Amino acid sequence: MTISQRLNELGLDLPPVAAPVAAYVPAKNTGATIRTSGQLPLVDGALPATGKVGASVTPDSAYNYARIAALNALAAAADIAGGLDQISGTEHVTVFIASAPDFTDQPAVANGASDLFGDIFGDAGLHTRSAVGVAVLPLDAPVEVEVVFTLA
Repeated sequence: MTISQRLNELGLDLPPVAAPVAAYVPAKNTGATIRTSGQLPLVDGALPATGKVGASVTPDSAYNYARIAALNALAAAADIAGGLDQISGTEHVTVFIASAPDFTDQPAVANGASDLFGDIFGDAGLHTRSAVGVAVLPLDAPVEVEVVFTLA
């Protein structure tokens, strides 16, 4: 089964590649991999929520926003790779979580991205990961995801 077929089976569509909000490119081919810039959970060009996880954003909602941001990262990578089926898996995922001062469950939020890649790529979706709590993210987004994908 191709990655495109798997995405279809999961009922997921790749969104359009989000336009950069500053001076960078959404993704870059680095040889055998594609590295994405940080992707926000934009839906139709807008954030579904803003604020800090553990304050105005629930951890469950942030988990879903991490999935959205991860899907946006996949779209950016597929655009550079020449199509979704040119991507074979994930190597590393970094998830930044805008966190309330007392919020300490960043790994559970980051699982939103990790679980998505596992659903899509199976064992090839296994990756190393960092889940990082930060004070604030661009546009006051609750999460940001950057990924290193492997090429087929």
